[in-house]
Parts: sequence; C-alpha cells; structure tokens
Amino acid sequence: MKIINENISHGGRQLVLIHDSTSCHCEMKFSVFLPPQAEKQACPVLYYLSGLTCSHANVTEKGEFRAAAAKHGIIIVCPDTSPRGENVADEDVYYFGTGAGFYVDATQKPFAENYNMYSYVTDELPALIEQEFNADMSRQSITGHSMGGHGAMICALKNPDRYKSVSAFAPICAPSKTDWGQNAFTKYLGTEKNAWRAYDTVALIEDGHSVPEILIDQGTADEFLESGIRVPLLETACNNNGINLTLRMHEGYDHSYYFISSFMADHIAWHAERLG
Repeated sequence: MKIINENISHGGRQLVLIHDSTSCHCEMKFSVFLPPQAEKQACPVLYYLSGLTCSHANVTEKGEFRAAAAKHGIIIVCPDTSPRGENVADEDVYYFGTGAGFYVDATQKPFAENYNMYSYVTDELPALIEQEFNADMSRQSITGHSMGGHGAMICALKNPDRYKSVSAFAPICAPSKTDWGQNAFTKYLGTEKNAWRAYDTVALIEDGHSVPEILIDQGTADEFLESGIRVPLLETACNNNGINLTLRMHEGYDHSYYFISSFMADHIAWHAERLG
C-alpha cells in the first residue's frame, strides 16, 4: 500500500492511498482521514460509500466531513465505487461498470473477475485499515450516498454484529425495483431474481435481516426520488419488521453534494453517539 497524496486538515491527516486488491484483482484507490486523536489512541472507523459515477475523490473533496470527524475522533474511510483499469470489463454508460459496482460480488462473466466490491468493503479494506492505522475495529459504522447508501445498508444488514450503526443519504432502497438496479443485477448476478435479494435492502429486511435503527436524509427536490430512491418501500419494510427508521425529508434539497455536505456533520455526530 502506498500513500499518493497527504494533506493536513483540522489537525488530522487526509490521505489518498493505492494498493493491489486481492478481491477486485486490480489496483484500487481509497482515502482515509485520520483525526488528531489517532496520534495517541485507537479511534473508531466510519466508512462512507459513494454513488454512481463517483470515486473516493468526490466525498473527500466535497463532503465537508473533516471538522466533524476531528471533533469526534473518528477515522473516515472512503473506498472507490468499482474496480478500474484497462483489463477490467466495462460499458460506456454511467450506471454500470466503472463507477457503478453496486457493492455486490458479481457471479457472471466477464464481471466476476473484478467486481467484488462487497467483499472489498466488508473484508479486504477493513483488514488493511486494522493493519495500517490506529483503528479500533470493535467500533465500526457505515454510511453512504445513493448507490453507496444502498451499499451501506446491505453491508450493515448482512453483518449486524460488525457495524455499530448505519445511515444513508438518498439511498437506492430497492434496486431490484429500479432500472439502474435491474440492469446491474442482471449483468452482475444473472437473471435469477432470487439471487438479487441478497443485495437489496428491502428484500433483505423482508427476509429477516435486521439492524436496530437506520438514519436517512432525503431531499424533496431529488430528481431520482420516485424513479430510483423508492423510500416508501423501505418505510414499509422497516415498519413491518421492527426497524426504527429515522427519515428526515429536507425541502428543496437535491441529490448533489450540496445536499450531502449540509447534513454530513449530523450523520457523523449520530454515529459518534453509537460508536461510544
């Protein structure tokens, strides 16, 4: 693993790193913010998963999380959204392939070789964080935006003992019922829709997976609110299965990082309370 960029911010260190991934079989980048507290003590970890078309850079440069992370002493880890490289299978559309890994472990050729973002996020990346940084891996939480909100929720639902808390900004709640998700799941996972349920938040909840609570912020002016986000389906699933969903609707906010950065400090403070 190699540090390719480093900056001091809010008394901590903002790093961008590159390494050869054993899950995705290619070179992967991610960013880590180490709060000043990490110089002297092991700090909890909050993972942020980004959305379609994004990389680690979007939230690192526009998410405005460092002041809150430094205040609460939380390490922020921001992986890429997909494998990348000349030998990685891709399609020339924004909603599939590069920048659109959907946080699944693909089973279909030619994508199964590289598109293993679920394993990368839940296994390989945490192992690197534990090995390289002063992190308390008994205190981990996860959040994300859009496709990354979907990723955060499925990771938490499938690993309830690993993550202390989960939140999301405008998440794709039921990808199996959206054009984005149906396209991606067919190509990554095949045509058998039962296989899709393992990577669909609403389906996972319906099938008995659970977490105590979920925090979601959503803008009312989000252009994808009806076609891609499908919040009412998540509300119904949570209500029917005893999950405490805190859904905060924000008048006039859209799907962009102007929205995300407006409420990032709230999410970090919320996770800090649960990380202890």
